[in-house]
Amino acid sequence: MKVAAATYPIDWHDDWASYAAKQREWVSSAAENGADLLVFPEYGAMELASLVGAEVAGQVEGSLRAVDAHLDQANALFAALAAEFGVHILGPSAPCYDGAGRPVNRAHFFAPDGSQAHQDKQIMTRFERAPMDMRSGDRLTVFETPLGRIGVLICYDCEFPLLARALMEADVDILLVPSATEGLSGYWRVRIGAMARALEGQCVVVHSPTTGHAPWTPVVDTNTGAAGIYGPPDMGFPDTGVIAVAEMNAPGWTFADVSLDAIRAVRADGRVLNKTHWDEQLPRVQAVTFPRMGPKPS
Repeated sequence: MKVAAATYPIDWHDDWASYAAKQREWVSSAAENGADLLVFPEYGAMELASLVGAEVAGQVEGSLRAVDAHLDQANALFAALAAEFGVHILGPSAPCYDGAGRPVNRAHFFAPDGSQAHQDKQIMTRFERAPMDMRSGDRLTVFETPLGRIGVLICYDCEFPLLARALMEADVDILLVPSATEGLSGYWRVRIGAMARALEGQCVVVHSPTTGHAPWTPVVDTNTGAAGIYGPPDMGFPDTGVIAVAEMNAPGWTFADVSLDAIRAVRADGRVLNKTHWDEQLPRVQAVTFPRMGPKPS
């Protein structure tokens, strides 16, 4: 299959037609380049807040509720685009109240047959805890698709290996990591996490970040990133683990061909077997010793 990861700019839209035209352009461009799986970033849906005007879009709470109010319409758009172009799409994540008092950070996944499901972010960043007051998701999801088993770890989640391990134990082949990071250090934390998860799980990880400046929104006003597709640095994959990576802060798609056979082969008979040998850690981390070295501190 061919996967496409977006380095995605947050744009202002005066009306729904502008937003819909942007999404159609992005999806059609990826499909025309042969992509089967398209990945949009975390909080890419914050663009929808611009539809209610600058005053509301400039407030944290107001913008969250404005995006949620447009979410059904946006989901219908992505579902239609997935069907029209015959692709699977991880849509840009969005605040979703879902009948609850506080919103989750939710990424919807769309299949070309019209089916859809979602993954909520599990672990909130400091900014998501305050001032956004987001709530955490309560479960991980495995998407069974003709492209293989797919899991999603939204941004900060990919920095926590036990979340990825749960998906690896469910035999996920591809991890999707949508992100939104303000600075270069944040981008590298997510990228390093994504590459580590590819190493540990002997899988492919697709990282899609936001990019550029959107001073009208306090949620994603500054964005730094470059899309990338990573695998284990082992047989069948590049020695660096980098299958493809974009130029920093250059909006557009990054493409890579991904083989499920290559993933299965490296898991079965790679130079190392990280996924298989994971459980060998468990008795060792439960048996930490503390030998005294040198004189006792005064």
